[in-house]
Amino acid sequence: MTHTSVNASHDASGDDRTLRGSLGTGSIVLMVVAAAAPLTVISGLVPLGISGGNGAGFPMTFAVTTGVLLLFAVGFTAMSRYIPGTGAFYLYVGHGLGRGAGVGSAMLALVSYSTVQLAVYGYLGPAMSSLITSYGGPEVPWWIFSLASLALVAVLGFRHIELSGKVLGILLIAEVGIVVVLDAFIIADGGPEGPSTAMFSPSDIFSGSPGVALVFALAGYIGFESTAIFRDEAKDPARTIPRATYAALILIGGFYALSSWAVVTAWGDKGAVDIASTDPDGMLITTATDFAGTVTAHLIQILLVSSLFAAVLSLHNVLARYIFVLSNTGVLPGAGGRTHRVHGSPHIASVVQSCCALVLLGACIVIGLDPVTQIFAWFAGVATVGIVALMLLTCLAVLVFFHRTKVDQRLWHTKLAPSLGLVGLIGFAIAIAGNLPLLLGGNVLAVVMTGVLVLAFVGGFLYARRRKQVSFELPS
Repeated sequence: MTHTSVNASHDASGDDRTLRGSLGTGSIVLMVVAAAAPLTVISGLVPLGISGGNGAGFPMTFAVTTGVLLLFAVGFTAMSRYIPGTGAFYLYVGHGLGRGAGVGSAMLALVSYSTVQLAVYGYLGPAMSSLITSYGGPEVPWWIFSLASLALVAVLGFRHIELSGKVLGILLIAEVGIVVVLDAFIIADGGPEGPSTAMFSPSDIFSGSPGVALVFALAGYIGFESTAIFRDEAKDPARTIPRATYAALILIGGFYALSSWAVVTAWGDKGAVDIASTDPDGMLITTATDFAGTVTAHLIQILLVSSLFAAVLSLHNVLARYIFVLSNTGVLPGAGGRTHRVHGSPHIASVVQSCCALVLLGACIVIGLDPVTQIFAWFAGVATVGIVALMLLTCLAVLVFFHRTKVDQRLWHTKLAPSLGLVGLIGFAIAIAGNLPLLLGGNVLAVVMTGVLVLAFVGGFLYARRRKQVSFELPS
């Protein structure tokens, strides 16, 4: 078996194959939280969770989801100290469950992250078009804005990672800050019924369709594990990566729970369900107008666009680094594993990712898919299914790895927390499976898109078994 080191500084031709950077905990957290697009979640997913899920009890769904993912993160970060290099979920699956499962998970991850990136591009175009027309500008086709955004992401992704980090940091602080300001106005006012207590009431939490609520809540956490992808570009990764993972989860979960509770409080328990059902797209803007004024509402509308852009930029960085590592380990052609001599970025992998995104988005444009009800809804749904499957495999891999190697004897970190996380993730999977037709737009589409995920995993598994030179220091 031939081993290809991802950390080697140069290959035989003299090409640099080492990612370079000095990202601290804060920079990594910013990129991870930006990928979650927090303003987009509050504006888009929260109304859907309230109207189609468990109503005024929806904020507690974020708290439950955060708790399960924190349990998962305990084992994930404990294992990270024994897994060198960049690679996120698939590298952990490979070390725990074998090379075939690892490469299969890598292919599943590429498909899942590519689909969620495509979904956000689909939402970004109409959001920009609506913003322009709301200020008296001309009506421009949504796809013009989506393609322009893709071009800008391609330029930023080609350059040094710290440039992307600075851009994401500015955008993220602005979008989180404006929602926190709105939360403060709502809390100070108290709403028509006073602070909502529905999120603490079991009858409200389990009302309606909790499974649907869970799907919408979980979609807001996609990308949190990407902290590990930036390992080779981080300062002191043994400390930075675990800290960034916990910090990202706590910040995301706390922000979602607080802000969704504030939105419910603003309307009252029944009023929140009514407005979320009749005007989900305008719920947040209307709330901002009523409680914080038109200026705040306009700022939120502008920052929603920047939130979506920050998400696609962060997802681009994640996908480029997946391609980079897979190119250095024999799964993909080796050219994608080179780094830029000046920027230290995976520039070829970045270009490949941009081209793939262009092909996918271009196909959707040519076919004539609706950017929101089809591109965004369908592909965000299939991405959620894929990411939950990856987390399940990773959690199982953590348990198997520590049981087999005995390198860490801490009961909580290696057995209890991962086991509890696995139980929670199985519950998530059952809830998602029961709502797949709703999530993906019908039974036939649910079968087709789930089949694509299965084929990606099986294809990667068989490829690794047939191609012995594929290795990222994984057991056979």
